[in-house]
Amino acid sequence: MTITDLLPEQLDFERPVANLAGISADATPFSALALVRSTMTYDASDGIPKLGLGTWQNTDPEECVESVRYALDLGYEHVDTAQAYDNEKYVGEGIERSSVDREDIFLATKVWIDELAYDDVLSSIRASLDKLGTDYLDLLYIHWPAREYDPEETLAAFDQLYDEGTIEHVGVSNFEPKHLDVARETLDAPLFANQVEMHPLLPRDELVEYARRNDIQLVAYSPLARGEAFDVPELNDVAEKHDVSEAQVSLAWLVQRENVAVIPKATGRDHIEDNFAALDFELDDEDVAKIDGLDRREREVDPSFAPW
Repeated sequence: MTITDLLPEQLDFERPVANLAGISADATPFSALALVRSTMTYDASDGIPKLGLGTWQNTDPEECVESVRYALDLGYEHVDTAQAYDNEKYVGEGIERSSVDREDIFLATKVWIDELAYDDVLSSIRASLDKLGTDYLDLLYIHWPAREYDPEETLAAFDQLYDEGTIEHVGVSNFEPKHLDVARETLDAPLFANQVEMHPLLPRDELVEYARRNDIQLVAYSPLARGEAFDVPELNDVAEKHDVSEAQVSLAWLVQRENVAVIPKATGRDHIEDNFAALDFELDDEDVAKIDGLDRREREVDPSFAPW
């Protein structure tokens, strides 16, 4: 096995890779590729890493700690949590137990809708930082434009956190174009990302175009449509063609879209590895056209306070 056997042409590694000599001759392709990826260093100038670990519903203390640790040691560079997930402490412990330096991790959390008044944003983020065991965040989101959200007041607090260096990037979540317009007009800091439900059954083409036009990153949550993607015949066909899982097909379709990153949630090692492997193959034009042509539109996340 050579290193070129492990790096398909479609993968564009621009970050420094070290320790290639550490790959043994009898390493499996997956373990060798994981070692290669684990030596890469996150650089904020690269933007948001394309694949991250989602942690929604990951509330068992030891399971959450271990899943975060394992994902980071495998090569993930992006971890996503939220105040409402009630697991920031465990995410922080997982980061601490991993072999990856904090500055090489893109860490994001979200302010819940009850904490969006100016003073509440600032105090709740101090609590989040303490739980996460860090003094800064790579990205901070407004979780929903709901309840206590007021563009002038809430975004002023985000500007304050950005100006003092507590957060590297300002983000929003579950914002539609009309909300994005107001946020961009109100913020002094650049609007960096919008995290939304996105998967082959909810492609969000309008938001993808808006993000491309305004240089905003889209971050896709629930990228497997909460399991519905496993039973879509077109995804089954593409998965069989490439000898991969339906999850990998859905994730590959998302990361190949312009300005889109993805944060599938996973707790077990097998799912963490399966999702990670989605970076290692490329859908061809026929595959993409088949998925783009799906005529089903299904939203899985639709709380009563949603803005649509």
